[in-house]
Amino acid sequence: MSTTSIQQLLKQETLGKSDLVALLSADETQRKLLFERSAAVKQEYVGNKIYYRGLIEFSNLCGKNCLYCGIRAGNRNIRRYELTEEEVLAAARYAWENRFGSLVIQAGERSGAGFVKRIELLVRQIKALSKGELGITLSLGEQSEDTYRRWFDAGAHRYLLRIEVSNPELYHKYHPATRRHDYQARLNALYLLRKVGYQVGSGVMIGLPFQTVDDLADDLLFFREHDIDMVGMGPYIEHENTPMYRYKDQLLPRTERFYLSLKMVATLRILMKDINIAATTAMQAIDPMGREKSIRAGANIIMPNLTPSSYREDYLLYEDKPCTDEDAEECKRCLEARIHMAGGQIGYGEWGDSRHFASRKK
Repeated sequence: MSTTSIQQLLKQETLGKSDLVALLSADETQRKLLFERSAAVKQEYVGNKIYYRGLIEFSNLCGKNCLYCGIRAGNRNIRRYELTEEEVLAAARYAWENRFGSLVIQAGERSGAGFVKRIELLVRQIKALSKGELGITLSLGEQSEDTYRRWFDAGAHRYLLRIEVSNPELYHKYHPATRRHDYQARLNALYLLRKVGYQVGSGVMIGLPFQTVDDLADDLLFFREHDIDMVGMGPYIEHENTPMYRYKDQLLPRTERFYLSLKMVATLRILMKDINIAATTAMQAIDPMGREKSIRAGANIIMPNLTPSSYREDYLLYEDKPCTDEDAEECKRCLEARIHMAGGQIGYGEWGDSRHFASRKK
């Protein structure tokens, strides 16, 4: 497609699959036009504020065996951990005192009664210590409706459950053929989250083996069709202790995966103008300025890591994860500088809820 055609495409009110494929296939010159348009859309619909989600990587214990993930149950070359109540609450207090506005509690997927109760109690304690001022996002995998409701009633109000890939045939290439790794169960969990009342987040990996640009266009349409409120997505980065590592020689070069991911962020901002989009850590794993570039392309959420530094090396979902040796204060200072370099303003003390969600509620 010519540069003139891209310019015309970016003026369209609605975008179909072929339009999305064209934008995701943009060359170096064309993608500059794409990024200019996405930046303008972001400014008009969500402004230049960047909202913090202080990230607490609660545990790397996991009952799933996803073929791409470094903390999969089958990985024996990893030290397993779970934060103590005191460690979680100390991180939450740091976030509250530094006016982060919100937290994300993330962990490997488990659903035992003890785990469910522990998360419920932690959410209530975080709400109490922050006098209700900290917003809470959970990213704890597929759960029952009752569990989602218990955590929601305790005070969590956003939930991130990445589909990883919306094509069911591809989904089964990246997950074991067991009942615990079921595409339909993933979809049902997204439905239950919306039913309970959460702001619902999802996301995908970009640059997976076997994945095409058509698949990525379908991923974007999936977000629109399922009316997703927030998205976290980034480049697939291989991990040597996973079954998927054997396909490493078939992958796009990392730089290409990075720019394809940036085009996904920009195109999604144009497609779903008022949703929240995260500048994910995986972007920085490839490009030292990855999160700044993501912010400029349309992202408006960033996640400073509050996990105690002694555990960071044990929560490696992929190789070359950045910032594993920084403490919370170093991470905060670094991200402040990055956001200002990207022309953003930090929304201190604000939850930064999805405007898309608020519009639907109205």
